[in-house]
Amino acid sequence: MSPRIVIVGGGPGGYEAALVAVKQGAEVTLIERQGLGGNAVLTDVVPSKTVIATAEWRTIADRAPQLGIRDRDGSDTSERSEHSVDLKAVNDRVRKLVLKQSYDIATRMAKNDIRVVQGEGRLVSPTRVETDDDAFEADAILLALGARPRILPDAQPDGERILTWTQLYDLKELPEHLIVVGSGVTGAEFAGAYNLLGSHVTLIASGERVLSTQDPEASDLITEIFHERGMDVVGGRAQAAVNTGDGVRVTLSDGRVIEGSHCLMAVGSVPNTAGVGLEEAGVTLDERGYVMVDKVSRTSARGVYAAGDCTGVFPLASVAATQGRIAMAHALGDAVTPIDLRQVASNVFTAPEIASVGASEAELKERGIFYEVSKLDLARNPRAKMLGIDQGFVKIFGHTVTGQVLGAVIVGSRAGEHIFPLTLALAHHLTVDQIASAFTVYPSLSGTVSEVARRLHHMGDVAKKI
Repeated sequence: MSPRIVIVGGGPGGYEAALVAVKQGAEVTLIERQGLGGNAVLTDVVPSKTVIATAEWRTIADRAPQLGIRDRDGSDTSERSEHSVDLKAVNDRVRKLVLKQSYDIATRMAKNDIRVVQGEGRLVSPTRVETDDDAFEADAILLALGARPRILPDAQPDGERILTWTQLYDLKELPEHLIVVGSGVTGAEFAGAYNLLGSHVTLIASGERVLSTQDPEASDLITEIFHERGMDVVGGRAQAAVNTGDGVRVTLSDGRVIEGSHCLMAVGSVPNTAGVGLEEAGVTLDERGYVMVDKVSRTSARGVYAAGDCTGVFPLASVAATQGRIAMAHALGDAVTPIDLRQVASNVFTAPEIASVGASEAELKERGIFYEVSKLDLARNPRAKMLGIDQGFVKIFGHTVTGQVLGAVIVGSRAGEHIFPLTLALAHHLTVDQIASAFTVYPSLSGTVSEVARRLHHMGDVAKKI
């Protein structure tokens, strides 16, 4: 008899796990309440990055004059007054792409004979999941429950003026003045995108700096660019947001009041772990409500695994998918390599992007590791000059003794694409010399990665003199 796998949640952690399990000969049932793809496809990654991709076009238009591009009458094509954004059309496109991506996932499930059940799954025991209409016995269960936007008590979203990031795609017109509360990844990405689309944006940063978890030089550069584009960055913590009828009023904890047309609340997320029978079935949650898992995605209940945002590990689709694949490999007796979070590459989709992998400089200092830093601005890169790109940099941290790549940061256009060779270096313990000795296309933006590595050929004082 084939092993029975029940997966609760159809996001990356769930559907990737389902594909692994069915290839191992399991009988797979996937329960999803909204639609296949989960938050990553339906309300988060795919829609947000589609809007951001549209906004990024404005940065390309800004570079048109230096590339010799003019309107037919000879006027400057970079004048933003010459371009307007139809937000309804943008959001209509978003919804079409979301439906197409979700449909493609559903098609893959059907082709692989994975049973998809619409409904909300509840864990009755470590071997049984129920919905309102049915019950499923399982040899192993995977929880891929996801998360939802965190709501402040005095800033309740109404879908009209006060919004979460899941509600932005219902807007028909561009906000005249968008107040973004929260300067983490989500807040910074949307603040940057709507600023480029044409809204006046005020970004409220509660931390020490915008994108406070990112490399300080990267954070400083993005903040400087935000200011250059006319964004207001305000330090403080939002206490309340009120819909005034024709706008919003946001009150900070120190009493300051900021008024705008709309407010986006981007103050983190909470896991969807309440009311689905987890604790009753023996699944341990931490103090924040996240499912506690080990490096092969096991929970405290035998035969029950968890993946994705509900675990609080890293809120990244790539991590969720990896957790789900590892869980199924372990449950079905396949070879398993525990997840190594030091190898996770992440990307902030601002313009320019911030991509990073491995240890940060702060972490290296805290751990007392001997390292050297090599950094070059992209403005020196010939391909960047051709494209009119004059912002961004590549930075690599190399071990002083072994030469192994310890971490890296890339700030620039399509940084998320260019971080991959450095992710490979981390995963396979490559040295800076091995990176430098590999051929790159000339001219290419990735050529700077090789050059930065080459500057670390001799660690210590020699590297600093080159």
